[in-house]
Amino acid sequence: MIVTKNWLNEWIDLDGISAEELCKTFNAIGLEVDAHETIRVADGVVVGFVEKCEKHPDADKLNVCQVNVGNEVRQIVCGASNVREGIHIALATVGAELPGGLKIKEAKLRGVDSHGMICSAKEIGLPSMGEGIMILDASIGELVLGKNLNEYGVFNDDVIEIELTANRGDCLSIHGIARDLRAALSRPLRERNTKETQENRLGIGRILQLHHTETFNSDLLFGAVEVKELSVPFIIALRLAIIEGVYTTAVDAVLLYATHSTGVILRAYPFEKFGDAENKGVITLQSDENGYAALYGKEKVAVIGVSQEKEAHFIAQEGLAVIEASYIAPEVISKKMGEKKVPSCPHYYRTSRGSEPTISIGIRYAAELFEKFSTSQVYGGNIELTTTYEPRLISMVEEEFESFIGLKIDKTRITQIFKNLGLDIGKPKGSTFAISVPKFRHDIVNKQDIIEEIVRIVGIDNIPSKPLVFAEANQMSNDLAEYKKTRLYRHRAAQSGFYESVHFVFNERAQVEKYGFVCTDADKELLNPITATFDTLRPTLLVGLLNSASANVKVNQKKIALFESGMVFDSNRQESKRIGFIISGALESDKIANAGKPAVIDFATFTKLIADVAGSFELVSHTPSHSLAHPYVCAKVLINGVNAGELFRVHPQVEEEFDLAQTFMCELNVDALPYALIEAQPYSKYQASYRDLSVLVSKEVTYETIKSVIEKHASPQIRRFYPVDRYVSESLGDQMSLSLRFVLQSDEKTLEEEDINAAMEWILSGLRDELGAGLR
Repeated sequence: MIVTKNWLNEWIDLDGISAEELCKTFNAIGLEVDAHETIRVADGVVVGFVEKCEKHPDADKLNVCQVNVGNEVRQIVCGASNVREGIHIALATVGAELPGGLKIKEAKLRGVDSHGMICSAKEIGLPSMGEGIMILDASIGELVLGKNLNEYGVFNDDVIEIELTANRGDCLSIHGIARDLRAALSRPLRERNTKETQENRLGIGRILQLHHTETFNSDLLFGAVEVKELSVPFIIALRLAIIEGVYTTAVDAVLLYATHSTGVILRAYPFEKFGDAENKGVITLQSDENGYAALYGKEKVAVIGVSQEKEAHFIAQEGLAVIEASYIAPEVISKKMGEKKVPSCPHYYRTSRGSEPTISIGIRYAAELFEKFSTSQVYGGNIELTTTYEPRLISMVEEEFESFIGLKIDKTRITQIFKNLGLDIGKPKGSTFAISVPKFRHDIVNKQDIIEEIVRIVGIDNIPSKPLVFAEANQMSNDLAEYKKTRLYRHRAAQSGFYESVHFVFNERAQVEKYGFVCTDADKELLNPITATFDTLRPTLLVGLLNSASANVKVNQKKIALFESGMVFDSNRQESKRIGFIISGALESDKIANAGKPAVIDFATFTKLIADVAGSFELVSHTPSHSLAHPYVCAKVLINGVNAGELFRVHPQVEEEFDLAQTFMCELNVDALPYALIEAQPYSKYQASYRDLSVLVSKEVTYETIKSVIEKHASPQIRRFYPVDRYVSESLGDQMSLSLRFVLQSDEKTLEEEDINAAMEWILSGLRDELGAGLR
């Protein structure tokens, strides 16, 4: 947001306040000053009047001008295409020193004496105002011939650029900035005549009417003006050049200037879009094909707060123009743009951040400009459509202010701050304040926002420092337990050789769906993604880990071992915490022990590393629901009989897509990982015995089936068992040889041979009866 000190002074009295003090005040109240520049036209650049202008006798592109500077007429040779008789200009007299070190001297151009230089805006240090010399007019004040330009405020000014946060749309105008200064400086805003004089004016109701069936939560105000002899006044042209405002016609310039001054969104339409000389114009407010609030005449002319049709712009030099002032709540229009984005014009920037809701200020201000700087005729009255606004009420007690701020502020001072900020406050009942938030402060929604307003006006530097005193609350909550659990497994992963990887909780929807994962439902999707590649909440950690592994390969990493813990989201945006792992390529780094040729990671080694982190678990056969996994090297992870996730080798085709060597991945649900008080368990002091059992059983029988049969027939002495070998051959046909190792132990005695044989015989009989297995 760009302001100038003199422009601000038209809205609030800044007498006696320097530009440095003004910048300091802006920074103190949270309006950060991004840049401060001065406009200081040099001494000796004066107001002149071109009394006569003739062609140079010896140069087609030069003119010989007689310029009156009050006490004399000076001859000036000028090459500007727009110089002519009867205009006021800026004349740099002999001896004046212009920006860049140019010093004006007596000169002779093609044999003709020249006593000075008629200047363009850039030549005297102003922003460019187009080709040619500056043409002055009375908009800067009374033009006194020979008077130094720097005696006029517009040529002796300070330009301040303010960096606004997105929520401070109320400060996107000179009026809005002045409103904040009123609270900081305790100075009233300058009174402006907001009442329209109706004398000798035709009523707008004679030529225009508005039809609507609903309001669309928008405020509209329409006026009309018969534009005549309007050119862009110099002060408006210069200030628009300072703020880099772009316009094509004089009407555009006036409305852009009024919008920047008041904050009200203003547009102009040719009357012919709504009616003609014989028929009253009709403006219709209705929903357009995209569901936006739109204005129609003989055809669609605009979307409120978003855009104006190209053919509906007022581009004529003269004629009857319909002026529209509008307001639509930023949360309404931003949500709509999130649902269905449509092309927008520059006004949308203001609308989406919060334009000025008191739209009558803008349309009155624009009418004053038309009447002041032209012979245009403004129609009396307005056609109005407004919505009812119920102010947001926030109640606070006096003690809360001191509790939040750390400083006791007098009740009278608090009340004055609220009043100066435009926050209505009823008569305090005891120590309770009922604060009514005005329409233009959509960013104030809770007590913390109210406190922030007070702190920035009082000044953070004016609040004395105090020792920090706090009493720690009981931290033994579920959140703490969840944090400690996650930290435990993160530390275990790091100790097992994995490096932690951290990603955004967003993925690219197209990439995730490509591999068969289900993303968030469309109606619950992100409204404003960070980028096109982060357009959905992640349903898995696996894709992010694959991307990171691929990035590591591109920088020649041979061993890649990464893990990540974080939230994932289902189609209803319900979140759950997962921990994911990936190992690709070499099992270890190059070293002497492996002769510089480390082994490649395999399924068994990867499973052991995961067990080092997650503890004891079982693997059962599993069919993956996504295409990242190798369909034949994939297992479900069971922890205490509960499905905790999956462990698999990455499909070779996916490995090739990501430029990875042999790669294994695992993703576990953190909720399924054990985290409880570890209790000591009794152990036997008697010797354990080991027995191997080799059985012949059908190839079609899964290990899970064999395991369940053994568990059913196992005696208490069998502490654990596990497979040690599987053998198949042509001689065995459709059978396989499976070797199992059993660990037997008793808490009461050393097991004798007959005890061991009995336990093993019971298991063998169970396998024989239920699976048809026999000894090999």
